[in-house]
Amino acid sequence: MTTSPAPHGAPISIPQLLARNSATMGAKPAYREKEFGIWQTWTWAEAEAEIDALAMGMIAIGLNVGDSVAIIGRNRPALYWSMVAAQKCGAIPVPLYQDAAAEEMAYVLDHCGARFVICGDQEQVDKVLEVQETVKGIDQILYLDKRGMRKYDHTAMNAIADIVAEGRAGAQRLEPEMRKREAAITYDTTCVMLYTSGTTGRPKGVVLSNRNIIETSKNSSDFDKLRAEDEVLAYLPMAWVGDFIFSIGQAMWTGFCVNCPESPDTMMTDLREIGPTYFFAPPRVFETQLTNVMIRMEDASPIKKRMFDRFIAVARRVGPKVLDGEPVGFGDRLSYALGNLLVFGPLKNTLGLSRIRVGYTAGEAIGPEIFDFYRALGINLKQLYGQTEASVFITQQPDGQVRSDTVGVPSPGVEIRIDDKGEVHYRSPGVFIEYFKNAESTASTKDAQGWVATGDAGFIEEGTGHLRIIDRAKDVGKMADGSLFAPKYVENKLKFYPNILEAVVFGNGRDSCTAFINIDLTAVGNWAERNNIAYSSYQELSQHPRVLETIGAHVAEVNASVAADPMLAGCQISRFLVLHKELDADDGELTRTRKVRRRIIEEKYADLIAALYGDAPTVYTETEVTYEDGRKGAIKATLSLQTAPRVPVTKVAAE
Repeated sequence: MTTSPAPHGAPISIPQLLARNSATMGAKPAYREKEFGIWQTWTWAEAEAEIDALAMGMIAIGLNVGDSVAIIGRNRPALYWSMVAAQKCGAIPVPLYQDAAAEEMAYVLDHCGARFVICGDQEQVDKVLEVQETVKGIDQILYLDKRGMRKYDHTAMNAIADIVAEGRAGAQRLEPEMRKREAAITYDTTCVMLYTSGTTGRPKGVVLSNRNIIETSKNSSDFDKLRAEDEVLAYLPMAWVGDFIFSIGQAMWTGFCVNCPESPDTMMTDLREIGPTYFFAPPRVFETQLTNVMIRMEDASPIKKRMFDRFIAVARRVGPKVLDGEPVGFGDRLSYALGNLLVFGPLKNTLGLSRIRVGYTAGEAIGPEIFDFYRALGINLKQLYGQTEASVFITQQPDGQVRSDTVGVPSPGVEIRIDDKGEVHYRSPGVFIEYFKNAESTASTKDAQGWVATGDAGFIEEGTGHLRIIDRAKDVGKMADGSLFAPKYVENKLKFYPNILEAVVFGNGRDSCTAFINIDLTAVGNWAERNNIAYSSYQELSQHPRVLETIGAHVAEVNASVAADPMLAGCQISRFLVLHKELDADDGELTRTRKVRRRIIEEKYADLIAALYGDAPTVYTETEVTYEDGRKGAIKATLSLQTAPRVPVTKVAAE
């Protein structure tokens, strides 16, 4: 794809978008943050003043053009401002996952060559100080929260407030240099470097330009008619490309307000208070919300439970049609309106989703039952398909064309093709520049014409033009009899049940499929309490006979559902076990964005997989775990191996 210059006079960088917003809507709220229970607001003009002062302060202490600036912490306006301030200095912001272990941070800090590190609080500062023994390039550490920092050595460490004060005090001397650097930014200057989640290996640094971010933000905002009056809640990891697009790219393009919760623990409360109109959440968030709803209904009175079940049945039948403006009979419309008054409206308000005008989920495939549940409530939830390398957007679902089994049509400016092996390829203005210090991976991912291989298997529907994703291309395979193996399809069906938090299905090249299952401790623990079942740990509860019986019933239902699809009927589960521990990012089993690392799980739990394909009723295992303080330990357990009923079908071989 050929690149074109920005339209004459149009902003060509995030700092220029900031200046435009300050000039045209300076008094409008730009950022909010809840601190000590009180929402504080900054206008666009105030945000620009804070960013300018921080940029000048960083120049004063030695930030150079081309330096990498690492940002680590939870979602806070000052940390978003630090990314824009770094750009004003001609530097490159590199946000990191705040929950990453020190060892993971060390790799990224060393790989990107960070000279400055901006930390949210003492915990992040301590991690950086720990890795400085091996990462030698860090010259300055800045921190936002001063609590606990008084007795640290401040030779090369400063509070952000002090740097901002220094920038303001030296504005007459420092501003010309800042403006000079800002003026040197072009449309193709690096805007941000974001590291991939590292599903299959070491994270890769994805270099995205101003062109990538601005063009993608403009096109995606136009697609959904986003506007300055919209409100978003910034709660997802700042190191994730989606958060950067929503909270920096689209926010700067449209001028909408970015709201930062007080903490992860108060996120749901803060969500209800803000009532965002534009909302994104990965499937895990929607799954957790639905689990909590179902738990509450189990505890509700019989009258409330019957009313809920009755109106939810109406919603499932009518809700999506009402949402899409399709004709609905008077009786159904009346029942739905009554349900909205008594059930759906209060439920949406409790979830903080009452004002949603545009909602998206992505990151992993969402179970169709979960997706349809939210649509049935009248929430305009849609799916998008994207990657870090695409600046997020590859496909989106247009209003009126929303389905659970597709991820939509190509986003504006995006081209899609399917290669001979069924892998999805795309090119667009959002396609990344390169993988930092990794020319080999860049060349294997992006060809000379700008086409990028996604690693996902899928096809484009005839007639609708919608893209359907089957699974990760590397995960899709064949059973021993030649039928199609697509584990994610089955896993998503399993995760619809509130009792199941995570599932990993095996079976490529084998006669049958087996599965690991994680129970949801909140849901199953609530059930155990209501049924007077005592337990002392996750491990004990996971192996309780009645829990295994319940999970077995869910697996049987999923098998019946899978059997209805001739292409994937071979993916029915023959045997399963409930793991004795939750899969954890700290143990390397999940990425920081909660994606399953299949290869690592297959290696780590090879003994359990072998047992599932044997005949023994139980298996003994010892598993290494990582505690919150970084110490290693081991969990010993004897797990019960369960057999699941399968529905006889005539299998269709994969082509």
